Amino acid sequence: MGHIDTFLESSLDTVDLAEEAVLKVAKEAGLQEEGRYELGMAVREIMTNAVVHGNRYSLNKKVHLVVSREENAVIVKIGDEGDGYTPDCQPDPLAEENLLNQSGRGMMIVRAFVDEVLVTSEPRRGTEVTMRKYLQSEA
Repeated sequence: MGHIDTFLESSLDTVDLAEEAVLKVAKEAGLQEEGRYELGMAVREIMTNAVVHGNRYSLNKKVHLVVSREENAVIVKIGDEGDGYTPDCQPDPLAEENLLNQSGRGMMIVRAFVDEVLVTSEPRRGTEVTMRKYLQSEA
């Protein structure tokens, strides 16, 4: 079960399914409990973004989930079929005028929970977020 490559419906029900699948691979890979918790939170955030902001709950659009293992890491790719995303255009969630906003902190949270994040996006072709979580702390 060290590799998953599947397409999921654009509904919030699939957020739980994706997290469970990723955590199973992460546990089999030897990722410790705290690391699994952090990876699970990051997966939930990116999956929610893909369903809500990327695919906008469209039944005609899927979320692509790929989970793989390297010798020292678990890699998760989540891609949507939305209009694209420009991370540089997002307001700073820590700026005083944004502190009370209901959204806008997702990528900041994800970057805190995983070791590497890469966002690729093309207009009208969707966004893919690749996350890498090392099995052992690189400290």
